[in-house]
Amino acid sequence: MGLLEGLHSGHMPPDSRAPLTQYTLRRNIAGVAIGDCNGQSAKMFARIFADRFVMLLLATILLASVLPVRGAAAEVASLISLAAIFLLFFLNGVRLPRHEVVNGVRNWRLQGAIFLFVFGVMSSTGLALSYVFDNILPPTLALGLLFTGILPSTVQSAAAYCALAKGNVAASVVAAALVNLIGVVLSPLLLAVLAHVGEANISGEAIGRIALILLLPFALGQISQRWCKPWVDQNKDVATWMDRISIAIAVYVAFSGAVVAGIWSIVRGDELAWLALALSVMLLVGFGGAWALGAGMKLTRGDRIAMLFSGAQKSIAIGAPLAATIFPPAIAGMVLLPTLIYHMAQLILSAPLATHFAKGGLRQDL
Repeated sequence: MGLLEGLHSGHMPPDSRAPLTQYTLRRNIAGVAIGDCNGQSAKMFARIFADRFVMLLLATILLASVLPVRGAAAEVASLISLAAIFLLFFLNGVRLPRHEVVNGVRNWRLQGAIFLFVFGVMSSTGLALSYVFDNILPPTLALGLLFTGILPSTVQSAAAYCALAKGNVAASVVAAALVNLIGVVLSPLLLAVLAHVGEANISGEAIGRIALILLLPFALGQISQRWCKPWVDQNKDVATWMDRISIAIAVYVAFSGAVVAGIWSIVRGDELAWLALALSVMLLVGFGGAWALGAGMKLTRGDRIAMLFSGAQKSIAIGAPLAATIFPPAIAGMVLLPTLIYHMAQLILSAPLATHFAKGGLRQDL
């Protein structure tokens, strides 16, 4: 998913903490209208299951399980995947307004806290879980727990739920955008330093691929904003589906490699249950820890909500391309599986939380 899509289609109020009912966030990550907060409880589950991106990911995993790409076709598919990733990050570069990053950095206390939580607390949680479950899960799945922990947060999902919960939307957008930009470089470095599994040794060649496939297109997108941004702004739906299809291609190629390598024969049912337990702990630390840290810092309610969703969520838009860039396909799919599960679980958890906050639940003094 591209950075900031859907959040600049309308005019935000001057006060970024103003109630959501003063303006309309036209589309959330699924392209489903949010409108104001009245009556959101009845629509909560409809919004979860209407999320077309979640359905696309599920369909991609199913397709890779039934019809994985093999042999010479896999090499062609890998090249297509790299081209799609290049396009994804080019569009991200086109979308991200440079002046918004500069303005957002001024709220250094909140931005710094989100940065430390995403790359400090969540990375440490992923590392701890990978060690605890190393002898229970296959090594690549244990590595996937660490991989999930070191990823940056989402942009659109975090901002959409922050808006629904009446949080500081502008701070959420900028925080998530900043950690995504930094995460492209920092996440693989953290993985290389923290990983205790051989497959995670990141070579100079892998670093070169990251620069070529992720950083270069983003820089080109920033440079070409003057010419490309008007088209992207006028064709948001087309650009969004270009993002989603790019991510789906990366997931399909990565998961196909895992299926060909025998993921469903390697991973037993009880191991999937252990994986679910590990990811539940990570979700608890992510959402509970972000909310508690905001209370400890005595942040305003709007900033606490921004920290909650920007700190706890993890980006499949960064995870899928990064896994495809660092690991060979047979390993990438296994490593990516925990991130895919976490991503879907965070959306299911965020919907009732945002609705609860919109009604005034969990007041500032909790």
